[in-house]
Amino acid sequence: MTKKLTSDEYSKIISKLRDVQDFPKDGIVFKDITPLLGSHEELNILMSHLVNRYSSYNLDFIAGIDARGFIFGSILADRLGIGFVPIRKKGKLPYESISAKYELEYGFDEVEVHTDAFIGRKDARVLIIDDLIATGGTAKAACELVEKSGATCVECCFIIELEFLNGREKLDKYNIYSVMKF
Repeated sequence: MTKKLTSDEYSKIISKLRDVQDFPKDGIVFKDITPLLGSHEELNILMSHLVNRYSSYNLDFIAGIDARGFIFGSILADRLGIGFVPIRKKGKLPYESISAKYELEYGFDEVEVHTDAFIGRKDARVLIIDDLIATGGTAKAACELVEKSGATCVECCFIIELEFLNGREKLDKYNIYSVMKF
């Protein structure tokens, strides 16, 4: 059974988030995770919680979304003893890749994964992780990439969920877990 964060643990983690006003543009309050990354105690609390949650999921890979998902994803993959796969912005991977587009407020963007990212595991079970879910476009594209690769997206994990942006709605066919919700 997955152990929930205690209120003390939750408070310690949330105390290491920093709000940055008007970043990356006016009117946005950016949730900065860098103080959390710089604090061994609180980062360890968070990662131990995620290990506890996912140790029974029989995962084959953690797929981290560019770029902060790389941080949490690689730590979690290492602690679970499984592989890590980067889901990158278009044009950043050096080998043959597949891509999925997602909509932005004004236009589109793309994410990619190597065509052989999940090779060696028939029907690989994959957890997608990122630091934050806002509108859900990037996460949905990441899920589509995992499925295009022949793997299964077992769950999407986010350290922070901005509920008022309704990103969860775009991921309605996937299991979602958010550590903190705002």
